[in-house]
Amino acid sequence: MGRTIAQKILEAHAVEGGPVEPGAIVQARLDRVLLNDISGPMAFAQFERMGGRRVADPEKVVLVCDHFVPPSTLAAARALREMRAFARSQGISAFYDVGQGGIEHTLLPERGLVSPGALIIGGDSHTCTYGAFNAFGTGLGSTDIAAALALGSLWFMVPHSARVEVHGRPRPCVTGKDVILHLLGRIGTDGATYQSLEFDGEGLAHLNVDERMAICNMAVEGGAKTGIMAFDAVTAEWARAVLPHPPQPVAPDPDARYTATYRIDLTSLEPLVAQPHSPAAVAPVTEAAGVRVDQVYIGNCANGTLTDLRQAALVLRGRRIAPRTRAIVVPATQRIYREALAEGLIDTFLEAGAVVSPPTCGACFGGHMGLLDDGEVAVATTNRNYRGRMGHAGARIYLANAYVAAAAAVAGELIDPRHVVGPEARP
Repeated sequence: MGRTIAQKILEAHAVEGGPVEPGAIVQARLDRVLLNDISGPMAFAQFERMGGRRVADPEKVVLVCDHFVPPSTLAAARALREMRAFARSQGISAFYDVGQGGIEHTLLPERGLVSPGALIIGGDSHTCTYGAFNAFGTGLGSTDIAAALALGSLWFMVPHSARVEVHGRPRPCVTGKDVILHLLGRIGTDGATYQSLEFDGEGLAHLNVDERMAICNMAVEGGAKTGIMAFDAVTAEWARAVLPHPPQPVAPDPDARYTATYRIDLTSLEPLVAQPHSPAAVAPVTEAAGVRVDQVYIGNCANGTLTDLRQAALVLRGRRIAPRTRAIVVPATQRIYREALAEGLIDTFLEAGAVVSPPTCGACFGGHMGLLDDGEVAVATTNRNYRGRMGHAGARIYLANAYVAAAAAVAGELIDPRHVVGPEARP
């Protein structure tokens, strides 16, 4: 019987060899164990309670300070201090402090710490982002992470897989964000529970790695264990530019078995929004047009990329933020920030009246740097819009791509971005 990408990756990492079937429990060796300044201190405490003294392999551990940076409270400052102390005591070289890296899920592939066929776990639910690079990434709790630090391996239940075939070519102002929003609108927030969403099809050739990150990042919003892209020419080009070694791509067998197959035609997609209060409450932006917007937030672990910043700048160039609307732009990493500076994108944002933040998860998870008050409405390129996600439970959040978010900043309300930049706009 044919095997899916997820099966093949877990089989290749299994401590005990042999084929693995969906539903089986396997102990698998890990390529990366990722922690941030929220999950890290909790995992360190569990590691100590378990009797851990030394991590199994310091070279496979990555620590990233990204949620509360710069620290906004004394508790946050203490968490960052604990991250520094653990990195020093365990000899962990892949430690990224304030100003040294950026948001974890954008940073790791940027630094070549993700590769096709890899098995990566992280103390953050959006670790599934690494599927954009043909890897198996998944988020786990701090107790599991602590065990992985000590053992270098962890148990997994092999997931069933669903296939997502992407065809056609996207129209202007339609991006990878719209692909995943469309899928979530079809399957809901639990339609892929503990499954691997595996993306393939000739349409992927029109989506760069940044847009693929946006898709895989939100696989978890459909309940998925992970989301994985097929390896193709786009992945190969990224690998040549970033990785220090030849990639080891993983492809499904032609007769691989899937629980379902979803077909997405890019040529039929419109710019979409996920309406309050669910990532699956999806509708064309035209159906939500006219909703007054207090804040626009462009950034996060998969939508603060250079691609997103270019899209936003295309809309904002030569225009001003609406008088009663505020806009916050967050480049996902220091490198992206510098590249945006070199391209003049940061000047475009500032001239439009936006504020540009250093790389941080801040407002995305409701920590700091842009929280919402009761009754306020935001359009955000982030991944969740549940009640209280970005501040007050009475606030309302619409999820959208960078074109839609930037157009809302200019208009002061939700609007089809093609009405702002024209129907043939390209970044």
